[in-house]
Amino acid sequence: MMRSIGVRLTFWYALASTVTLAILFLVGYQLLESRLTHGLDQLNEAEFRQLKAHLGPDYKTLNSKIMDDRLRDVSESGSVLFYISIEIPNSDVRFNSRNLKGRHIPDVKGKRAYSATMPGAGEVRADEFLLPPFDVAIATSSRSIRDGMREYTDVCLALLAAMLVVSLAIGLGLSRLILRPVRLIRETANRIGSDNLSERIPVSDVSDEISDLARLLNQTFDRLESAFDQVRRFSDEASHELKTPLSLIRLHAEKMLRDGDLSPVQIEAVVVQIEELARLNQIIDELLFLSRAEAKAIGLKLAYDDPGKFLDVFAQDAVALAEHSGRRFTYSHAGCDEVAFEEKWIRQVLLNVVTNAINASPRAGRIVMTSTLGAGLWRVSIEDEGPGLTGDQRERIFERFVRFGAPSSSDRGSGLGLTISRSIIQLHGGRIFAEAGTEGCGLRVTFEIPARTRPGRRRAPLRQSRAA
Repeated sequence: MMRSIGVRLTFWYALASTVTLAILFLVGYQLLESRLTHGLDQLNEAEFRQLKAHLGPDYKTLNSKIMDDRLRDVSESGSVLFYISIEIPNSDVRFNSRNLKGRHIPDVKGKRAYSATMPGAGEVRADEFLLPPFDVAIATSSRSIRDGMREYTDVCLALLAAMLVVSLAIGLGLSRLILRPVRLIRETANRIGSDNLSERIPVSDVSDEISDLARLLNQTFDRLESAFDQVRRFSDEASHELKTPLSLIRLHAEKMLRDGDLSPVQIEAVVVQIEELARLNQIIDELLFLSRAEAKAIGLKLAYDDPGKFLDVFAQDAVALAEHSGRRFTYSHAGCDEVAFEEKWIRQVLLNVVTNAINASPRAGRIVMTSTLGAGLWRVSIEDEGPGLTGDQRERIFERFVRFGAPSSSDRGSGLGLTISRSIIQLHGGRIFAEAGTEGCGLRVTFEIPARTRPGRRRAPLRQSRAA
């Protein structure tokens, strides 16, 4: 399938040009053949007038012998071109040129000029003339027409092949010239991002469809820039305006605890309020992060590095988290390529996924993290031994506020952790997805980030760390 407009324009231009030329050649073939055939008819007619002149005014009284004497010279001189037959219907009086050699000129009923095939002579052009009481038939070979038309066909085919090649070259050049404004629009649109919304597509002074499209796109970019600015202002202002009263509420609640004038039931209620305020603050921060991530307003400080050491450090924290919850954590890493990533954000992704795996796993369950580097890809999988999810649930798990199963007392998440993780991985140019665990049990969450292999560096041996 031809996806490029330039290729399609080139193809259709070449096809239209070649087909048009082929049609002209076909019309020319018919016209040329008709003219050449008419020329043979005129040649036969000229020969008939010469025969009539040699017969003389008393031709009606001539017998076959006298007719042969008068016409023999002229028929012999034209024997290379003409086959001549003169006869009286239902009579023995007739004259045949010697080159007929006993053959007869073919007769097509109802036609005075026709093409036919004569044995021993091939295709001929025959004309019948009335010279009462005689019928005169004169035929001449059509070989010259066939040879000429064959040469014409060969020349036409060669010209069609040349036309196809030339039209492809011309079509390619024209398509590049015609689509140059479109390419300029595409390049400018690619450069326009959340951090570069002020750039616009240059519009030429010529008023045409391309200019109208560029103006329309510029108007769209104006609206997008305005919308992005409004979203950013809303995120910043909402975050500030919400956090300030929440902070004041928390301060008053903590002051009430410090004063010590509350009953045990009231103290428990105030503690719950403080915890919920902290959770609400966390949700606000996470929503603010998501809005900025989706607007690509977060700048990453990417650094190329081998993630092995980073994972070794993270694994120690993961082991502690798992042991605290009565689970086990195992970890393995293989490969020694380089990956462009920011440790802070990838650590956040790993914490989100590992925390979910710990909450989903049963007591004494095992969480397995596997990391591989190679073939230009860093792939990290975290698998738990929990109940797992259905295919539809695995598709929706990365949506906002989507949570499956009854949350435990230790699981106080907002339902935004995996959504944030997806945004972080996408900012790194990668992808994250969920699938069924080994043998269909549990859940495996995997993220992949492009890696760059350092030339000349050998793959590192398998590094593996386990924690009971």
